[in-house]
Amino acid sequence: MVKGALTAAQARSAERALALSYAAETARPGLAALFSLDDTLGQILRTTREPLVGQMRLTWWHEALRALDSAPPPAQPVLQALADHVVARGVSGAQLAAMIDGWEALLEAEAIDGPALQLHAEARGRGLFVAARTVLGGAPADPVEAAGEGWVLADLARHVRDPAVARRAATSASQAIAAATAVRWSRAGRPLGALTQLARMDLAVPLDTAVPHGAPRRVARLALHRITGR
Repeated sequence: MVKGALTAAQARSAERALALSYAAETARPGLAALFSLDDTLGQILRTTREPLVGQMRLTWWHEALRALDSAPPPAQPVLQALADHVVARGVSGAQLAAMIDGWEALLEAEAIDGPALQLHAEARGRGLFVAARTVLGGAPADPVEAAGEGWVLADLARHVRDPAVARRAATSASQAIAAATAVRWSRAGRPLGALTQLARMDLAVPLDTAVPHGAPRRVARLALHRITGR
């Protein structure tokens, strides 16, 4: 269980780790690599003040990910983990590189409008969860497309500064999450289903209120999903 003494960021990370721990042991390194990639790309946007610099850094990652299909990875921990545990399980480097389009949509837009939100949801969210399903060996019926889009939009709603954009992201996230939680997830796909449940609970909290990461009811809801897939 997530302890109350943790910071909000640590508690949020611990919740995600709990959800991903539902994966088979052989799939956990691949899941960790995928979410490390997502965290790394997100950190680029959070720490870049000049769009041109951010674009250059994203371009480097795009090229490095595509190169995983034809060459050994460089001495970079995330790329090495992706090569060993994600590309080796059937996800191409080109497929991973396509996720960057979702981050570029936020970097390049003067204002984050509907099309930018949709591209972010599809390229980042859908791309991440589809790749994760391959690593997990999840069922084709697992609603990873809707789940991925909902998960990233719920995440964006909590981190974007513009309140209007946050509200639009939350509204779109709610629709996608509703579709993703309306079906039973396969046993292999339940780590992603658990993340979807976390996003659903996040969306139930007003945007101006802190999410109670690690609260007993949230942990209990994850445990229920692990057992039932709902």
